[in-house]
Amino acid sequence: MMLTIKTANHEYDILIKKGALKTMGEWLQSLWVPQKIAVISDSRVSELYAKTVVQQLKAAGFTVTLMVVPEGEQSKSLTQAAKLYEQLAEQTFTRTDGIVALGGGVIGDLAGFVASTYMRGIHFVQVPTSLLAQVDSSIGGKTGVNTATAKNLVGTFYQPDGVLIDPEVLSTLEPRRIREGIAEIVKSAAIADEPFWEELATYRDEFDLLTHAESVIVQALKVKQTVVEEDEFDNGSRLILNFGHTIGHAIEKTAGYGVVSHGEAVAIGMVLISQAAVKKQTMPVDTDKKIAQMLEKFHLPISVEGLELENKTLIQAIANDKKTRGQKIKIILLEKIGKAKIVPLDLADFRDYVHLEEEI
Repeated sequence: MMLTIKTANHEYDILIKKGALKTMGEWLQSLWVPQKIAVISDSRVSELYAKTVVQQLKAAGFTVTLMVVPEGEQSKSLTQAAKLYEQLAEQTFTRTDGIVALGGGVIGDLAGFVASTYMRGIHFVQVPTSLLAQVDSSIGGKTGVNTATAKNLVGTFYQPDGVLIDPEVLSTLEPRRIREGIAEIVKSAAIADEPFWEELATYRDEFDLLTHAESVIVQALKVKQTVVEEDEFDNGSRLILNFGHTIGHAIEKTAGYGVVSHGEAVAIGMVLISQAAVKKQTMPVDTDKKIAQMLEKFHLPISVEGLELENKTLIQAIANDKKTRGQKIKIILLEKIGKAKIVPLDLADFRDYVHLEEEI
């Protein structure tokens, strides 16, 4: 299956195919002339797939350097980016060379950020190996790193030259990482695709869903494709992709990166904002229950119970959210399952809106 993303200034293809990793050299030959390539991966993914990828690229005529960072959200930092800049410079990479991001969302965001800023931009492709990255973060052009203040606070918009998705690599993911990706899949259906939501309702659990991985990935990507093509730089309709993310990012940051995964935090965020909206009659009755039931079926968390979160720190994290403009913030609610809306609020009203003092 091939999808094509068309933005105002850039067009690229997404290849979704079982076994695609084994023909990656041929795929990249169709995009780039022979050049130096840095394959950026993490310590876990590199052990699983780096040998195959490096062999493929060398056989296709590329000069390849493997650059491995520690596994985990902590690698998504300016410190790690600086180390990669130095490695690229030591290998005399120029603007005619490229970076392959081989890994999950952390690697995609970090490698994309490095590619967009090294020499003001070098070639870049995404090879996502987690379900979360395959259905969400690998397309759309968002790159970034975290700071001590907030998640993804420093970043760029930088579209890749291509994305290669091999559903077969999902077999090596632990169940928690599968569930993390399902949170974003549920979000995609909730905001823009009611028939997709109804399909998800037919799956028994995350393992049942995984047997339909290729179809599910394509449907989730089509939701994001439509939104990204409308609003490449996240100033308008693309904001609907952030359903559950304002609270989710704050939970993720406050709990400590890695304690709560991105998908888990987004799942909690979708439920909390929906519960508040239903109480305020700005979302249809029982919408919050439908979302919670869907997430629970896939064994995702739906509350902050058991998490040690400081209310003051959580509020500060929300204030630093990228969707905040001055003292205003745009939140995402649902008109119904399958249709999202953007609601601008004063930041003070938002705090009251989700009853943070009561919930946390």
